[in-house]
Amino acid sequence: MMRFIVAVLALFVGVCAAETCTDPVISPSSYTTTDALISSETVFIVELSLACANGAQSVALYADVNGKQFPVTRGQDVGKYQVSWSMPHKQASSGTYQVKFFDEESYSALRKAQRNSEDVNSIKPLFVVNVDHRGAWNGPWVSSEVLAALIGIVVYYLAFSTKSAIQA
Repeated sequence: MMRFIVAVLALFVGVCAAETCTDPVISPSSYTTTDALISSETVFIVELSLACANGAQSVALYADVNGKQFPVTRGQDVGKYQVSWSMPHKQASSGTYQVKFFDEESYSALRKAQRNSEDVNSIKPLFVVNVDHRGAWNGPWVSSEVLAALIGIVVYYLAFSTKSAIQA
């Protein structure tokens, strides 16, 4: 009976396991938050189409950005994937963010290397996507309210000094 359970479990794991992608061809697109006034954090979104030389269609992917891992979601269309993450505006400096994508096998090796405090740079990603972030705009240096108040003070001063000069 135990052999039967082990055989069924092995079959189930084999059926559920994702395919391995060989020679991936990607077409990525990305989005980053550009206006810090309307959001509390900077959001990064990477969408990509993936085609594999071996025809694999259900590839499980994981993303690594600056040492933090994120799951990659599969879209409804075959070969479409998306990963997103966010961080506070002050931490999201402008520049290029390198997003490394791993399949299940290389992701497992990456996590093992992290647990054992080994060199994670030796683990080769399946592919890499660079995301350019120009930074988030925090608004003008001087707010419109302050500018309006200053203009009002200048107009009042000019009117008062002109009135004083006419009466004298």
